[in-house]
Amino acid sequence: MIVHLRRARTSLVLDARGPGLPRVVHWGADLGPLPAGDLPALVDATVPPVVPSSFDAPTVLSLLPEASAGWSGRPGLAGHRDGRDWSTAFHLDTVDVDDPRGDGGEAVRVSGEERDHGGAGAARVTVRAADPGAGLSLTVEISLSAAGLLTVRHRLRNDGDRPYEVRELTPVLPVPAVATELLDLTGRWCRERAPQRHPWPMGAWVREGRHGRTGHDATLLLVAGTPGFGFGHGETWAVHTAWSGDHVTVAERRPTGEATLGGGELLAPGEMLLGPGEEYVTPLLYAVHSAEGLDGLSDVLHTHLRARPEHPRGPRPVTLNVWEAVYFDHDLDRLKGLADRAAEVGVERFVLDDGWFRGRRHDRAGLGDWWVDDDVWPDGLQPLIDHVRKHGMQFGLWVEPEMVNPDSDLFRAHPDWVLQAPGRLPPGWRHQQVLDLAHPDAYAHLLDRLDAVLREHDGIAYLKWDHNRDLTEAGHAGRPGVHAQTVAVYRLLDELRARHPGLEIESCSSGGARVDLEILRRTDRVWASDCNDALERLSIQRWTGLLLPPELIGTHIGPERSHTTHRVHDLGFRAVTALFGHHGIEWDISGISATERTELAGWVALHKRLRPLLHGGRVVRVDHPDPAVQAHGVVAHDRSHAVYAVSRLATSAAQVPGAVRLPGLDPSRRYLVRPPAGVPEPALLELAPPGWLASDRGVTLSGSVLGSVGLQLPALHPEQALLLEVTAAG
Repeated sequence: MIVHLRRARTSLVLDARGPGLPRVVHWGADLGPLPAGDLPALVDATVPPVVPSSFDAPTVLSLLPEASAGWSGRPGLAGHRDGRDWSTAFHLDTVDVDDPRGDGGEAVRVSGEERDHGGAGAARVTVRAADPGAGLSLTVEISLSAAGLLTVRHRLRNDGDRPYEVRELTPVLPVPAVATELLDLTGRWCRERAPQRHPWPMGAWVREGRHGRTGHDATLLLVAGTPGFGFGHGETWAVHTAWSGDHVTVAERRPTGEATLGGGELLAPGEMLLGPGEEYVTPLLYAVHSAEGLDGLSDVLHTHLRARPEHPRGPRPVTLNVWEAVYFDHDLDRLKGLADRAAEVGVERFVLDDGWFRGRRHDRAGLGDWWVDDDVWPDGLQPLIDHVRKHGMQFGLWVEPEMVNPDSDLFRAHPDWVLQAPGRLPPGWRHQQVLDLAHPDAYAHLLDRLDAVLREHDGIAYLKWDHNRDLTEAGHAGRPGVHAQTVAVYRLLDELRARHPGLEIESCSSGGARVDLEILRRTDRVWASDCNDALERLSIQRWTGLLLPPELIGTHIGPERSHTTHRVHDLGFRAVTALFGHHGIEWDISGISATERTELAGWVALHKRLRPLLHGGRVVRVDHPDPAVQAHGVVAHDRSHAVYAVSRLATSAAQVPGAVRLPGLDPSRRYLVRPPAGVPEPALLELAPPGWLASDRGVTLSGSVLGSVGLQLPALHPEQALLLEVTAAG
């Protein structure tokens, strides 16, 4: 059987004629409906030649690379059974294709060995294979969503009568030779998602995360592309490993001509030991192709995520989080006053951060003791909750359930409930250790306490779920425990949400250290970074948005002087930067002037007006030649409305940078472009503005002109931003 799946702008061709595992003949641009006979011809046209000093027959890359098929790169499966069964030769058993019509058209055509699936709904292929000699069976699950997003997952079962250790099981996909450059992301606390790109050489480019969580340095996407690809141009292929524990993402190019992208779980020695009949399931590998650069990748991913049943619905509430306003200094009257100010400027959700539970006057004590601190809150949290809700705002609460301070009642009672190697605790990190959630009693205790906090208070609609340290020497019952911990966290989140329908949860992990598509199946947004410095945030949010749509990314207006960098920024620059996401405030607004409150209320009102566009439109980013200029925007899917931000990051060699193009508009329509009313202008370094900005009328031009020529913008001072609203004219 040869299978051709088509969705959106993507095709996947599988040669599943056996006797071994199927191979991916093509993953990339849509091939269109192929005539009968073209699929076998396509498969034959892609078989490599036999060359000197090589195997006697052509070697082809299957869905699971095996040495028995001539693969000499990184193994798709590495494992053994007491030193035996270390190599496999899987034989194909069955291939099932599930392709709903989706578009209401005729049923899928089946002709001999050819299946061409081009409907609108998601298509799925299930491949089953076995190696009786090794005592193993394999199931490969492939799905191509309506948006064109591909997912791959392996299931390995131990059919033998003795345990089998899985050391690695990594789904991979082939990439054509035209992809010669790589781009991925790295970072650290408060500087997440820093891009790095380089030529794709021979060998393997391996990104391993050994943090026990996704990590500040995790590459959300590993991208391969044609030379010089950018946001709006070039052909690109990318993968994402959807797993919140230790993981690996890899790009490999072989001298034999093959190139692959892949990713999976990073297992520690002895961590995954399958007993007879037991099964190991890999994380989902998300894979996406675009013929329109990085923005094309994001378009597919954002469309897919927005179509999920669990995707947040309704307007995303403007949020005020009190951490940078009060820190651990909790006082009911002060917090009520802050809630009053929040309501005045248009806040819709008020979140009480760290410091509300027993013994928590600093970060060295109290974690694990999830009871309201009677000394600080003698009447409990309900008076504050009621005050917040009286203003029509939702109430949210900070928790860090997976952690425990050694200075806590929980740790003193149950020191054995901590992930650790036998006989010693891991090094301290923020004065805390990690609870072993694979320990049944620890799990049950934690679920009971979180459930009780939610049940005992009327009106907690949101949890800011933090995770402030790496998992180091994370042992469970004497063996590596990261896998079991990760699965237990997922189970805990699932159970808590089942008990409390409608509860929203934020994935916050020292800021942006747990951002992946598996945690986001259970949470409603991520906190992109603990850094609210608007200059740093521009890059952090730009690259977080490569994977996630704006409504899933927490973007807050911080104080004038940044808590983490001590930079000072005007409110306008901070507000424009925070506008393009799940908007909020992380600032002590109780002491700001009346003028600042009025301006802040104006920015919040502007976000609310633009929110349907920002949280539903197509994200576009500008490839500008001046590295000191960054521009991006969101365009409505019917291309009737758009908003763009142009930020000056630093001074430039050129006094006036080149015109900025506005991508994504309809070339045949005319548009009115002008700054939105009601918010202050940025600071400019000029004697006179460009002519089109000299009045409130703006300029009316075609989408073709705006996308190909652009607009000459004013001479912005460094760390200033200009916001432009674009509406269809007539």
